[in-house]
Amino acid sequence: MPTTAQTTNERIWQTVASIPVGRVSTYGEIARRAGLGAAARRVGRALRSLPAKTRIPWHRVLNASGQISLPAGSTVAQTQRSRLESEGVRFTPGGRVDLRRFGWE
Repeated sequence: MPTTAQTTNERIWQTVASIPVGRVSTYGEIARRAGLGAAARRVGRALRSLPAKTRIPWHRVLNASGQISLPAGSTVAQTQRSRLESEGVRFTPGGRVDLRRFGWE
């Protein structure tokens, strides 16, 4: 029988899997859509627990400012940005994504 944490992770992962190609969402928006209220940090924990070879598009989740939350210059942050750019998502010179333009509606 799944634990509450497993069930919550699965709800979060299903929500993230629904983000269309070329769109992004925020941790807070994922929490709201998954029925978790304002549990943005819980979304971050669930995404960190994804298996290494996951097909869930974790790279489409940004912070509330439209920025990548991973350490700047890290390999995983570069991977996230590269994946988003390959889907047509554009970054400002300051490293932000316009959530009004690229956000998941």
